[in-house]
Amino acid sequence: MAAKKRHWLWNFLLIVTLIVCLVAFAVHYKNWTKLDSEGIKMVSGIYYKELKFSELDSITMVDRIPPMERLNGFSALEKGKGLYREFKDSLTDKKVHVFVDNFEQQKIRVVYKDSLKLFINYKDSLETVELFQLFKSKLELNSD
Repeated sequence: MAAKKRHWLWNFLLIVTLIVCLVAFAVHYKNWTKLDSEGIKMVSGIYYKELKFSELDSITMVDRIPPMERLNGFSALEKGKGLYREFKDSLTDKKVHVFVDNFEQQKIRVVYKDSLKLFINYKDSLETVELFQLFKSKLELNSD
Protein backbone atom coordinates (compact mmCIF):
# COMPACT_ATOMS: atom_id res chain seq x y z
CA MET A 1 0.00 0.00 0.00
CA ALA A 2 1.47 3.38 -1.00
CA ALA A 3 1.70 6.10 1.64
CA LYS A 4 0.26 9.50 0.81
CA LYS A 5 2.90 12.11 0.27
CA ARG A 6 2.44 15.48 1.93
CA HIS A 7 2.52 18.54 -0.29
CA TRP A 8 5.80 20.51 -0.01
CA LEU A 9 3.93 23.67 1.00
CA TRP A 10 2.81 22.13 4.32
CA ASN A 11 6.37 21.09 5.13
CA PHE A 12 7.58 24.61 4.35
CA LEU A 13 4.86 26.21 6.54
CA LEU A 14 5.69 23.87 9.42
CA ILE A 15 9.39 24.79 9.30
CA VAL A 16 8.67 28.53 9.03
CA THR A 17 6.27 28.32 12.00
CA LEU A 18 8.87 26.57 14.13
CA ILE A 19 11.52 29.16 13.24
CA VAL A 20 9.17 32.05 14.09
CA CYS A 21 8.32 30.46 17.47
CA LEU A 22 11.99 29.92 18.32
CA VAL A 23 12.88 33.51 17.39
CA ALA A 24 9.97 34.87 19.49
CA PHE A 25 11.15 32.79 22.45
CA ALA A 26 14.75 33.96 22.05
CA VAL A 27 13.94 37.69 21.96
CA HIS A 28 11.62 37.48 25.00
CA TYR A 29 13.92 35.15 26.95
CA LYS A 30 15.72 37.94 28.78
CA ASN A 31 16.10 41.69 29.00
CA TRP A 32 18.61 42.96 26.49
CA THR A 33 20.20 46.21 27.63
CA LYS A 34 22.72 48.52 26.07
CA LEU A 35 24.48 51.20 28.10
CA ASP A 36 26.10 54.32 26.74
CA SER A 37 27.19 57.63 28.26
CA GLU A 38 23.73 59.21 27.75
CA GLY A 39 21.45 56.46 29.01
CA ILE A 40 20.25 52.89 28.72
CA LYS A 41 18.25 51.11 26.05
CA MET A 42 16.12 48.14 27.12
CA VAL A 43 14.68 45.62 24.69
CA SER A 44 12.67 42.52 25.39
CA GLY A 45 10.91 41.17 22.34
CA ILE A 46 8.70 43.90 20.93
CA TYR A 47 9.01 46.04 24.09
CA TYR A 48 11.57 48.83 23.86
CA LYS A 49 12.41 51.67 26.21
CA GLU A 50 15.15 54.25 25.98
CA LEU A 51 15.91 56.04 29.23
CA LYS A 52 18.30 58.98 29.52
CA PHE A 53 20.24 59.33 32.77
CA SER A 54 19.43 63.06 32.85
CA GLU A 55 15.68 62.24 33.15
CA LEU A 56 16.04 60.15 36.34
CA ASP A 57 14.16 61.38 39.42
CA SER A 58 14.44 58.51 41.90
CA ILE A 59 15.73 54.94 42.12
CA THR A 60 14.66 52.36 44.69
CA MET A 61 14.78 48.59 45.12
CA VAL A 62 11.40 46.98 45.76
CA ASP A 63 10.42 43.43 46.62
CA ARG A 64 7.12 43.52 44.76
CA ILE A 65 5.62 45.62 42.03
CA PRO A 66 2.26 47.19 42.92
CA PRO A 67 -0.93 45.65 41.54
CA MET A 68 -1.52 47.01 38.06
CA GLU A 69 -3.68 46.34 35.05
CA ARG A 70 -1.78 44.85 32.12
CA LEU A 71 -2.50 46.81 28.93
CA ASN A 72 -0.36 44.55 26.78
CA GLY A 73 2.44 42.17 27.45
CA PHE A 74 2.63 38.88 29.28
CA SER A 75 3.36 37.18 32.56
CA ALA A 76 4.65 33.64 32.38
CA LEU A 77 6.21 31.70 35.23
CA GLU A 78 8.59 34.21 36.85
CA LYS A 79 8.74 36.66 33.93
CA GLY A 80 6.63 39.72 33.24
CA LYS A 81 7.12 42.11 30.34
CA GLY A 82 5.02 44.79 28.79
CA LEU A 83 3.08 47.96 29.33
CA TYR A 84 0.91 48.18 32.44
CA ARG A 85 -1.43 50.82 33.84
CA GLU A 86 -0.88 51.89 37.43
CA PHE A 87 -4.28 53.49 37.93
CA LYS A 88 -6.76 55.41 35.88
CA ASP A 89 -8.82 58.35 36.91
CA SER A 90 -10.06 61.53 35.31
CA LEU A 91 -6.76 63.37 35.76
CA THR A 92 -4.09 60.83 34.96
CA ASP A 93 -3.54 57.77 32.86
CA LYS A 94 -0.11 56.58 33.94
CA LYS A 95 1.53 53.78 31.99
CA VAL A 96 4.32 51.73 33.54
CA HIS A 97 6.95 49.78 31.61
CA VAL A 98 7.79 46.41 33.17
CA PHE A 99 10.90 44.39 32.24
CA VAL A 100 11.00 41.70 34.95
CA ASP A 101 12.96 38.49 34.41
CA ASN A 102 12.33 37.11 37.89
CA PHE A 103 9.39 38.14 40.10
CA GLU A 104 10.96 36.39 43.12
CA GLN A 105 13.95 38.75 43.25
CA GLN A 106 14.10 42.46 43.97
CA LYS A 107 13.21 44.87 41.21
CA ILE A 108 14.56 48.33 40.43
CA ARG A 109 11.84 50.98 40.51
CA VAL A 110 12.83 53.91 38.33
CA VAL A 111 10.88 57.18 38.39
CA TYR A 112 11.72 59.47 35.49
CA LYS A 113 10.30 62.63 33.91
CA ASP A 114 8.69 63.55 37.27
CA SER A 115 6.10 60.77 37.46
CA LEU A 116 6.66 58.00 34.90
CA LYS A 117 7.72 54.61 36.28
CA LEU A 118 9.66 51.61 35.08
CA PHE A 119 10.40 48.29 36.81
CA ILE A 120 13.36 46.19 35.74
CA ASN A 121 15.41 43.28 36.98
CA TYR A 122 17.55 40.52 35.56
CA LYS A 123 17.51 36.81 36.18
CA ASP A 124 20.86 37.20 37.98
CA SER A 125 20.46 39.29 41.14
CA LEU A 126 24.07 40.51 40.95
CA GLU A 127 23.42 42.09 37.56
CA THR A 128 20.35 43.79 39.02
CA VAL A 129 22.40 45.20 41.91
CA GLU A 130 25.09 46.43 39.48
CA LEU A 131 22.46 48.20 37.38
CA PHE A 132 20.96 49.72 40.55
CA GLN A 133 24.39 51.04 41.58
CA LEU A 134 24.90 52.52 38.12
CA PHE A 135 21.50 54.27 38.24
CA LYS A 136 22.24 55.52 41.76
CA SER A 137 25.60 56.98 40.73
CA LYS A 138 24.11 58.68 37.66
CA LEU A 139 21.29 60.11 39.78
CA GLU A 140 23.81 61.54 42.28
CA LEU A 141 25.77 63.13 39.42
CA ASN A 142 22.58 64.72 38.07
CA SER A 143 21.60 66.17 41.44
CA ASP A 144 24.97 67.97 41.85
